[in-house]
Amino acid sequence: MKVTQRVRKILANYESDSPGTKTNLARILMHGRLAGTGKMVILPVDQGFEHGPARSFAKNAPAYDPHYHYQLAVDAGLNAYAAPLGMLEAGADSFAGSVPTILKLNSSNSHATSKDQAVYGSIGDALRLGCTAVGFTIYPGADDQFEMMEEFRELAEEAKSVGLAVVLWSYPRGGVLSKTGENAIDVTAYAAHLAAQLGAHIIKVKPPMADIEQDDARKVYEAEGIDVSTLPARIAHVMQSAFNGRRLVVFSGGAAKDLDGVLDEIRLVRDGGGNGSIIGRNTFQRPRDEALSMLDTIIKIYQGKA
Repeated sequence: MKVTQRVRKILANYESDSPGTKTNLARILMHGRLAGTGKMVILPVDQGFEHGPARSFAKNAPAYDPHYHYQLAVDAGLNAYAAPLGMLEAGADSFAGSVPTILKLNSSNSHATSKDQAVYGSIGDALRLGCTAVGFTIYPGADDQFEMMEEFRELAEEAKSVGLAVVLWSYPRGGVLSKTGENAIDVTAYAAHLAAQLGAHIIKVKPPMADIEQDDARKVYEAEGIDVSTLPARIAHVMQSAFNGRRLVVFSGGAAKDLDGVLDEIRLVRDGGGNGSIIGRNTFQRPRDEALSMLDTIIKIYQGKA
């Protein structure tokens, strides 16, 4: 694996990490059609755990099969595939070495009445399955947010000690946050900053809206003239909040939307300097040929060709 100067520059931002961890970060950054560019497109498939099988896969029945998602990530030339324990176990041997994998260690489900997550995977599982990284979700703002942060700290320390990279889904929700506020620019930038402070290598947040949730934050945004008028400006502010771009930040595809809506949003993420997209149901809920065509266009967007 030849590592490009662009990727070496990114790895240099992770000054405390071991050669093992940097190697695994490089495996993600140097895999697939975006290899070496510093951009990433990752397929996450934790929706079955989070929302149930019918809500996740009935629109495209072949997606009930875990092998479907491995093959989709491979054929599309993506950087990595992220999934819960059972999904990765179901295809780990058949697809060993075919695509970097990220073991999602915790999830919620649609029966839950609190904003919390169950931890159901381990660092040992990730090593056994040949993963390059582990993933974890926190809910900044939720009543149990500090417990989730402490769980993440312990797992991240263990992961780094054995050379794995760490991906953190930082999704504000719960507590006193309004529904609109979950995606507000001040809250999203704060979520990215918290993830960086907690030691994540790759941070996943949602594309932020122009709303400002916190009154104290609004005063600063207005006094300092922070531009939040366009999505590229908001993406740039999120990147700034993640240690001034020293941490990799990828943006979710969000709820299912029409093709033009997805592609237009991704162009704006690119224009704002985001490191890429982590996009699940907007791809695997479409027929395979449509999903591959869509992912091909997304990759070309990050290549500057679409």
